[in-house]
Amino acid sequence: MKSVKIYLALLAFSLSLASCEVRTATSVRGTHSKPLPPGQAKKVFGTKSAKPFAPGQNK
Repeated sequence: MKSVKIYLALLAFSLSLASCEVRTATSVRGTHSKPLPPGQAKKVFGTKSAKPFAPGQNK
């Protein structure tokens, strides 16, 4: 019975993680036709660096 509770808890946890939406700079922009500049995306997500949002800086 104890192992069944553990499996149910793991199942509920994995389902809760699977339902999370990954937000990107393009999904935040709304109805604009242009993507957000790296500096604006940095402000939206509250990060310290704009490097992850700049297309030339992604590896």
